[in-house]
Amino acid sequence: MDIVKFIFDNRIYFEDFITRSTHHSNAIEGNTLSYAETYAIIFNDNSLTVKAEPREFYEAVNHKYALNYMMNNLKESFNQRFIINIAKLINKNISEIDGFRKTQVFINKAEFIPPPPSLIYNEMMYFIHDYNQREYDNTFYKAAEFHLRFERIHPFDDGNGRTGRILINYELLKNNLSPIVITKDLRAEYFSYLADQNIDGLALFFKNLSKTEEKRIEQFSQLSISSKNSNKTNDENSLENEF
Repeated sequence: MDIVKFIFDNRIYFEDFITRSTHHSNAIEGNTLSYAETYAIIFNDNSLTVKAEPREFYEAVNHKYALNYMMNNLKESFNQRFIINIAKLINKNISEIDGFRKTQVFINKAEFIPPPPSLIYNEMMYFIHDYNQREYDNTFYKAAEFHLRFERIHPFDDGNGRTGRILINYELLKNNLSPIVITKDLRAEYFSYLADQNIDGLALFFKNLSKTEEKRIEQFSQLSISSKNSNKTNDENSLENEF
């Protein structure tokens, strides 16, 4: 199965995946919107009245567009422009960044201190070079290693976690592996891998989430087949009734 094609062709799964990805990635960072509120915002569902703070509203909308940009550009080279474009979309109407950060940042509850802004360009240059040049037998290990590196560099003033998690799925989808959704209830486990720089643990974490999503995709695929068969039967019955 072509995973990306399935995501775009199956409207029900598309909305399911985009909403879950957006809701949980934002919730990990403290966004308080519910799943239903997130869906209503990003898919214009007027049946639910949502009273959201401006930042939380834009976090939902922005994440949807950043995901869509990533999935539509899987064949684009992994370069500085690609990464910055995702971060710009994540921060639109919030921080309005124009590139890598120019100030020092500190991560709440983290022991390490990200590199100073004077080193960001070089750090990201090496990051992108290694990403493109190193060969890996295990895609999940590569995704884990570079996610850890990205979050340590923390190249943007805001939105590093959301941007980094989208880049995980860039690597998985590019290799036709099921994407992952790190749910908010797994936040503590996920953060522990980041804090400990545990590549092996994070790689297995990603693999298990991808397997879970693979099963979900299969369920939606079967649902789609059943629906098509049902519609076909109804159409045939309608034709029979005409004669």
